[in-house]
Amino acid sequence: MTNIVCSACGATNRIGVDKAMARGKCGRCGKALFSGTPADVPAAILEKQIAKSDIPVLVDVWAPWCGPCRVMGPQFEAAARAAEPEMRFVKLNSDDNQALAGQLGIRGIPTMILFKNGKEAGRVSGAMSSTDIVNWARQTAR
Repeated sequence: MTNIVCSACGATNRIGVDKAMARGKCGRCGKALFSGTPADVPAAILEKQIAKSDIPVLVDVWAPWCGPCRVMGPQFEAAARAAEPEMRFVKLNSDDNQALAGQLGIRGIPTMILFKNGKEAGRVSGAMSSTDIVNWARQTAR
C-alpha cells in the first residue's frame, strides 16, 4: 500500500501499487488522485504532500507574471501526463505563498524542486521541455 495525498483536499489515501493507482479516487472528497494536470496547491497542502506522500513530489514554483513560467506551464503539464502516478506533480504560486517560497529558498522562477521521503532530493531553475522535466525528475528520484 502507498500513501497518496489528495491535491484537492489534503487527505492521505492508502492505495495499492498497481494499475488501479492511476484511477484512484480520494476517500474524503471523491476527486481523482491523479488527473494528468498539476494542481496549483496552497502551502498547507504542499506541506502535506511533501511530508506524507510515499511517491516523489515534483513542485513547480512559479508566478503568473513570469514569462518563462508561462512558457513552461504546458511543458510541466505534459510531463505530469507522462509520469503520473510514478510521481506527484504540483505547482506553487510564489506570489500567493511568499512565506513558503522563502522557506524553500526560492531565488528565481521557475524553479522545480523534487522531494522524496519528505526531503529535498534536487532542484533546478529555468524553463525546460516536458521530456527534460521527466528525465531530470526520474534521474533525481533514484
